[in-house]
Amino acid sequence: MEWWLNGGVWMMMMTTTIISFVKAEDTLFYNWRVTYGKIALDTLPRRGILINGQFPGPEIRSLTNDNLVINVQNDLHEPFLLSWNGVHMRKNSYQDGVYGTNCPIPPGKNYTYDFQVKDQVGSYFYVPSLAVQKAAGGYGSLRIYSLPRIPVPFPEPAEDFTFLVNDWYRRNHTTLKKILDGGRKLPLMPDGVMINGQGVSTVYSITVDKGKTYRFRVSNVGLQTSLNLEILGHQLKLIEVEGTHTVQTMYTSLDIHVGQTYSFLVTMDQPPQNYSIVVSTRFINAEVVIRATLHYSNSKGHKIITARRPDPDDVEWSIKQAQSIRTNLTASGPRTNPQGSYHYGKMKISRTLILESSAALVKRKQRYAINGVSFVPSDTPLKLADHFKIKDVFKVGSIPDKPRRGGRIRLDTAVMGAHHNAFLEIIFQNREKIVQSYHLDGYNFWVVGINKGIWSRASRREYNLKDAISRSTTQVYPKSWTAVYVALDNVGMWNLRSQFWARQYLGQQFYLRVHSPNHSPKDEYPLPKNALLCGRASNKNMSIITP
Repeated sequence: MEWWLNGGVWMMMMTTTIISFVKAEDTLFYNWRVTYGKIALDTLPRRGILINGQFPGPEIRSLTNDNLVINVQNDLHEPFLLSWNGVHMRKNSYQDGVYGTNCPIPPGKNYTYDFQVKDQVGSYFYVPSLAVQKAAGGYGSLRIYSLPRIPVPFPEPAEDFTFLVNDWYRRNHTTLKKILDGGRKLPLMPDGVMINGQGVSTVYSITVDKGKTYRFRVSNVGLQTSLNLEILGHQLKLIEVEGTHTVQTMYTSLDIHVGQTYSFLVTMDQPPQNYSIVVSTRFINAEVVIRATLHYSNSKGHKIITARRPDPDDVEWSIKQAQSIRTNLTASGPRTNPQGSYHYGKMKISRTLILESSAALVKRKQRYAINGVSFVPSDTPLKLADHFKIKDVFKVGSIPDKPRRGGRIRLDTAVMGAHHNAFLEIIFQNREKIVQSYHLDGYNFWVVGINKGIWSRASRREYNLKDAISRSTTQVYPKSWTAVYVALDNVGMWNLRSQFWARQYLGQQFYLRVHSPNHSPKDEYPLPKNALLCGRASNKNMSIITP
C-alpha cells in the first residue's frame, strides 16, 4: 500500500508503484519490508533478498522535484542499506545510503529515507550497498519523469519497459562475501545472466503491436560483467543516458557496463513474428547469453535472425560506440534553463586528478586500490564523524591526487578534500587488462575523452568540449583512459567507487569531501532528526543537528 500527498489531500494506491503523472513536487510515500525469499535463477532455487515480496523490488515512478519518503523495514538477519544510483541527493549526502554516510539499518529495525529528486529526469536504480548483498537482489528501478511544462525530445511511446540486467552466481551472497573476506577473488565467469530477475529456468517475454514505438530503460545492476543488449531485427534509437537526453543515434546493439543505464526507442517495423532479445556477456573468456522474447501481438511464429552484436572481446567496437554517444544540446532539461549559466567546455580547470587502479596481495589477501590506497571502512560513518567532529576517524588528504609509481598498496580510510564549486578534471587510468567502471555519487560528470594508452596533457586535444555526454558512471577500457569534467556544486561526503562490487568491497573506492565554509542550509541540509547513530557517534546528542 502506498500513500502520497496530492494538492493537500492524502491519496492511496493498493499497488507497489505510483502513477507517473502526478502534480509537480508531490510527496510520495513508500513502505518497504526487506526479507529473504526464494528466487529461481535456474533449476536450483536459492535464497535472495526481496522487497515487499518482490524480486526485483518495486519500481519508483516520480516527477522532477518530487519528494520521496521511503520507510525501509529490515527483516533480514544482517544489517542493510539502500543506495540510489545516479540520484544526486542535492545538499543531502546524509540520504545517500552508503556506509560512509549512513549507519546500516540493524536487523529488525527501520529507517526512513527522505529526499528530493531535485532537477533530474531519466532512468535510475537502487541497490543494496553493503557487502555483496546486491548479488542476492534487493534492487529495483527508479524513474523520474519530466515536468509537464517541459517537453521531451521524442514522442510519447506506446509503452515504457524496464530491463534490469545482471550477471548472477549460484553461490549465495554470504558465500561470496566469505570468498572475498578470505582474501580470494570472485570467479570472472558468472553462472548466468538475468533479465528482471529471471534466468534460464523461465523466458522473459513482452508483447508489442506492429507499427508502434516503445521505450526501453536498461540498467546493468550486476556485480562485475559488462553486458550487450540486442533486439534481433530491430534498431535501437538511443534517447537518454542516466538523466541526459542524447543525440538520437541508431544502434544495432548497446554495450551496458556495470552500473550504467541506457534508454532507447524501438519501432516495431518488422513482420509480425517473435524476435529474440539477446543479453550477452562482454570481455570475458566465454560468452554467456540469455534470451527474452519480443512477441508481436499478431505473431505468426518465431523469426530466425542472425545476431549482429560484436565479438565478445572486441574492445575497438565498444570504444567507437562510447565515443559516438553525445548530449542533445537542443533538448530541454529538467529545468527551464537546462544549460545553466555556463558551458563545461569553457570552464577553467581548478584541479586535475589522475586516478589509477591497482590490484595486489596485502598480508596474503587480495586487495584493490586507487592511487595505491585501498579503502578500509571506519567504525563510524564518515559523514557522521565529520558532523560531530569526532577525531581520528578519517584524515582529509589520505589519498593523493595522482598515482605514485612503484609503491605498495597501503590500507587507509581514504578521504580526498575538495572545495565547493571547484571544477575538476578527473582522469581514470586503467593499466589493467579488464574493462572497469567508475561511479561518483552526488554528481553527473561530462565524459570528455576515451581512448587507448596512457593519458598525457597532449590527450586534451582529443577532448569533446562541445557535446560530451553527462552521466554518473563511466567505463574505462583495458590499457586505456577516460577523462571527465565535474563541477563540484553539491556539498557533502560523496563516494567515488569502482562499480565492480568485489573491487569496491576490497578497497577500490574513496570519499570526496566537498566542503563549504559557510555551514549554511543553502549549501547543505542539516543532519536528519531520524538519523541512525552508530560507532563513535552512538552517544552523540541528536538535538545538535547543525554543523
